[in-house]
Amino acid sequence: QVQVMESGGGSVQAGDSLKLSCAVSGRPFSDLAMGWFRRFPGKDREFVAAVNWYGDKTNYADSVKDRFTIYRDNTQVYLQITSLKPEDTAIYYCAASFRWEYPYGPQYWGQGTEVTVSS
Repeated sequence: QVQVMESGGGSVQAGDSLKLSCAVSGRPFSDLAMGWFRRFPGKDREFVAAVNWYGDKTNYADSVKDRFTIYRDNTQVYLQITSLKPEDTAIYYCAASFRWEYPYGPQYWGQGTEVTVSS
């Protein structure tokens, strides 16, 4: 069983930058393509970004391409967000998949980390 654990959320000011981190346990990290999703208040969860096993291929939602960057090292995946806006306020979920596909469809989910952006 793969367990996914996010960290790095919190309350920030508009214009700040934030880096979310995510680690997994239960399987080698290199076996997994990783992704991030978010859920706005009262909305369904939506795709944000994904990165393949090697870190050389990424997918982004069109709405985040200019301010969000997903990348990974040997042990974690990260979501770097710059120029945060109040409309980025959401719960951010890390996800893991054995497949690299479009659309990205993970099998495992973290519990989510909340990001609140104040104006």
